[in-house]
Amino acid sequence: MNNPKFQIFQSSRNSEYYYRLKSVNGEVIFSGEGYKTKQCCKDGIASVKTNAPYDSRYVRKDAVANYTFNLKANNGEIIGRSENYTTSINRENGIAAVKRDAPNAPTEDLA
Repeated sequence: MNNPKFQIFQSSRNSEYYYRLKSVNGEVIFSGEGYKTKQCCKDGIASVKTNAPYDSRYVRKDAVANYTFNLKANNGEIIGRSENYTTSINRENGIAAVKRDAPNAPTEDLA
């Protein structure tokens, strides 16, 4: 088993910085948008850590066999998106993992 962690990486496609949250099983469960600077990406991670514990900040989305969620900051801005889940139960497990893992996850800088 791995420890949960955020990873910062830079895209070779657009040179922007992105983060992803990996769960204890090593799977990516949550990721952020592209940021122009590494510091802005770190600020995005800090916002996730602050907002992750609050269920009211999660927006659940349902489609045919595709369940996802977004996490919003207090100001309503989307700060990250989930992976795709095939059931609503799996999505709820993903939310629980972000709530559990994100607040204390260390950050690994791959950029």
